[in-house]
Amino acid sequence: MRIFDTHAHYDDEAFDADRSELLDRLIPESAISNITNIGCDMDSSIMSVELANKYDYMYAAIGFIPHHVGDMKDDDIDALRALAKNNKKVVAIGEIGLDYHYDEPEKEVQHKWFLAQMSLAKELGLPIVIHSRDAAMDTYELMKQAHAEDIGGVVHCYSYSEEMSREFLKMGFYFGIGGVVTFKNSKRLKRAVASIPIENIVLETDCPYLAPSPYRGERNDSRNLPYVIAEIAGLKGISEEEVAHITYENAKKLYRIKQ
Repeated sequence: MRIFDTHAHYDDEAFDADRSELLDRLIPESAISNITNIGCDMDSSIMSVELANKYDYMYAAIGFIPHHVGDMKDDDIDALRALAKNNKKVVAIGEIGLDYHYDEPEKEVQHKWFLAQMSLAKELGLPIVIHSRDAAMDTYELMKQAHAEDIGGVVHCYSYSEEMSREFLKMGFYFGIGGVVTFKNSKRLKRAVASIPIENIVLETDCPYLAPSPYRGERNDSRNLPYVIAEIAGLKGISEEEVAHITYENAKKLYRIKQ
């Protein structure tokens, strides 16, 4: 069994005490084969690239999450462009998108930089990793405006309805599914996952966040993905081996990894 964690944050300070020890042991001691570390701002994007360059099994996505676009400038787009062009391990622009859970940054500011980063991805020929929270329709409308169907990518930590998933499916997007699907109260997500074709699902941890049951509330890492696989297998009525294999191949297609 090979498992691809398509969305992790090993640059997070939660791993400062044992990052190297954990990442050095991950491959020989687990079924994890590959990881994409995801940037949230310039510093984390740079560190994601550094980690990807250090570990053969790791890739990087670079970008500004909605929470951090309030102070973005055109120079940051130029810096992301240079970072992507100078590093072959950069496989996506992300995570980018909209988050209306909090009042800041203002919606107009989020819209501006979401569109700008989608434009950068299209220019570079890279897929996008989308963060969308409490902003389903605006996310979808801006994706349509940017012709995201020509860019491709994944809706990270998918949390919307089965009906909304059909709209993203029409654009050819993948859906990042992680620990939340194992929570007993995640009935809407379970229904959505049951309806989404397995060919459009990829696995993710979002670690150190969103550890699956039975570790909910603890620090998450890639070794917990078998719990997510088991839940998806149950919802789909297929074997855990099939889930791992198909989502692994999906992840390579998502990130356009040839080997």
